[in-house]
Order: sequence, then C-alpha cells, then structure tokens
Amino acid sequence: MTTVYPSIKRISGNNIASPIGYRAAGLHCGIKHKKNDLALLVSDVPANAAGVYTTNVVQAAPLLVTKEAIAKTGKMQAIIVNSGNANACTGKQGFADARTMQNMTAQQLGIEDHLVGVASTGVIGEKMPMDCIKNGIPRLEPAVGLKGSIDFSQSILTTDTVSKNTAYRVDIDGKTVTIAGTAKGSGMIHPNMATMLGFITTDAAIESKDLHAALTSVVDRTFNSITVDGDTSTNDMVVVMANGLAGNNTLSPSHPDWAVFLQTLLHVCEDLGKMIAKDGEGATKLIEVEVSGAINDTEARSIAKTVVGSPLVKTAVFGCDANWGRILAAVGYSGATLDPNAILIQIGSMTVVEAGEPVPFSEDELIEYLKQPEIKLKVDVHQGNGHGLAWGCDLTYDYVQINASYRT
Repeated sequence: MTTVYPSIKRISGNNIASPIGYRAAGLHCGIKHKKNDLALLVSDVPANAAGVYTTNVVQAAPLLVTKEAIAKTGKMQAIIVNSGNANACTGKQGFADARTMQNMTAQQLGIEDHLVGVASTGVIGEKMPMDCIKNGIPRLEPAVGLKGSIDFSQSILTTDTVSKNTAYRVDIDGKTVTIAGTAKGSGMIHPNMATMLGFITTDAAIESKDLHAALTSVVDRTFNSITVDGDTSTNDMVVVMANGLAGNNTLSPSHPDWAVFLQTLLHVCEDLGKMIAKDGEGATKLIEVEVSGAINDTEARSIAKTVVGSPLVKTAVFGCDANWGRILAAVGYSGATLDPNAILIQIGSMTVVEAGEPVPFSEDELIEYLKQPEIKLKVDVHQGNGHGLAWGCDLTYDYVQINASYRT
C-alpha cells in the first residue's frame, strides 16, 4: 500500500519548467497542418539522466539516438521533440535525420551533441520532413515560466485531446526539491517500458545510476500499469533529467529521504499515467482496477492490467453493463496463481462475486454507477499480500473511427 508523506505537495501552475534551471519552448514548424509540432526542453546545466524505453523490437531512430546519448555519459542537457511523424521504420535516412535534429539543437544551444536527446511521435514509416525541422529549430526560444511549458506540452501531442502536466514539491535536507512532468499518449498505449512519451524534470541532486533505478521502479507501477488498446509502440520512452540545482545532499538508496523522493516521483508518473489512460482515443471513462490478495505485487499488477485491458470489460463499461463474468474471465486468464473459489469482485462499492460465486446486487444501481466518468473495479484473489493497480479506459465507437482514418 502507498505510504503517505505529508511533506509532498502538489503545486499549482505545474509545468515542466517548474524545477530550478529548466526552460521550454514549442511552436508550429509545418509537420502538422496547423497545430504545434516541434518542442525543446533545456536545463541550464548538464543534468544526470535516465531513460526507460519501449520493449518493442522495432525501435524508432530517435529513441536509439537518445538511448545512445544517455548511455555515453549518463547526462543530458536538452531534448528536441517533434509530433506528426514518428521517424520509425525509416531506415538509414531516418537515423541520419534524428542525428541531424540532435546536431542542430546542440549547435543552437552551444553544447555537445551527446547532451541532446531526440524524441518523435506520429505516423510510422514516413520520411521526416527535414525542411520543416531545419526551419523550426532556430526559431525555438526556450523560456522559464508557464507559456514555454504550455507550448512544449502542446507541441508533443498527436491524437491527444488535452495536454498532460503535473508537478510536486518536497523537502529534502532542508531544501525544496521539485519534480515535474509532461507526457503525451492517447492511442497505441500498452507500455512495456505506446505511442507514449514522458518527460520528467527535477532539480534534485542524484547520480544517474540511482536515478535509473528509481525511474525503473516507478515506471513499473505507473506507466507500465496503463493500457488503452494493447498496442506497444515503436517510440515509447520516459526520460528524466536531474540537474542538482536544488542543493540537497546527493540522493541514493542510503539517503534517509530516498523513500520520500521515490514516492514523489511515483506521484508524478502516476498522475501522468492516469491522464493518458483517461484521454484514450474516443474514451468516455477512466477505469481503475485494484487487485489485492495476490501472491505478490507483480502478479497483482498483472491481474489488474489484464482486466483493464480486456476489450470485453472495456466495452461493458462503455455500455454500462454490469457484466462481472467478463471481469472474472480476465482474472482467470491473467496467468496469476488463483483459486477460482476464493475470488471476490466489486464494481464500485458493490460486491458482485464472493468466493467465486455470484451474489445478489441491484442492477439499476450499478447501471447508474457505470454512467460515471471514473469507474473502479476491485478484485481480491485471497492468495497472499500482493497489491496492484492498473488504469485504462472504455472502448468506444470513436476509437474505431479515429484509428480507421489515422493516416487520412
């Protein structure tokens, strides 16, 4: 279960440049017809960095360039991002284009190439319109404050209907440490770190190896616990930069505030993950599945993600159908250790299955509940102390319409 730390505070006016020493920008360069499509995030000093990437064997050129850059020194100072074109499955030319974006950005900022990451999202298999990129990069003017951050968050979107931002502050060693994040994702979401990009900034002092361990741990419980449509993209990445400007003592697992830092990072990633799930293509409802009583947390998360990813569960929620049999079936094929005669299922606060058998419930009350914009399903398998959460959305007619005409 989640530990509560009173010192962790969500801040208003949250934006990717909230931590000390970050600037952001975004603009329209012509990849997309009208909307912003090119963005830049910069730290005033080289920051320790970590990334978690798609497990899809087919990986886009920008992702490979970013992975290589972080692996070189464990540091990053800027990341250039475009939407409207994924630069995936584009061969040698795509890799050269990603390198050009990295080099141009580095020259613009007066820093070394390996301190620049690259991220792209959009249509797969189309060459990057480099004339647009080359004209756009010199016009990017990163700034502190809300406007640059809003422009950044809007420039990374594809089929998203809203931008996704969050930020928290916490006291560490008597210093105020801020962690902020922005993300994009609406369809092709089934991360195994979809198309999903996440960018996190912090002014905390922490070494790259410990930052990577923290990010990996938190991503498993957040971004890897959401699903919209079961597809894992070629471009998924979550990148975090920590520039140390808050002035705290260097964080590590032996630091007395390590757990507080992890929990703050978890809040940021969970907020962004839930925003992505809620903004699933065509979605009308956010679905949260909570599983308890599994043999361990990993199996609990697996059950939860299987349930929230079931097309039949998702369509039942869309249709306000209290079809608990679909939930039970998904639990059964999750691959977890189970006793079918011990399972309890609740929809909202109403128990519909106990000890593996149906119990009487008010169909009318559950129909009214399922009309709400946020739906909670609870499963207790009574096998141990494992606990897990997963988030997704309903599956609607609009999802099919959006994806049937994505390229047109």
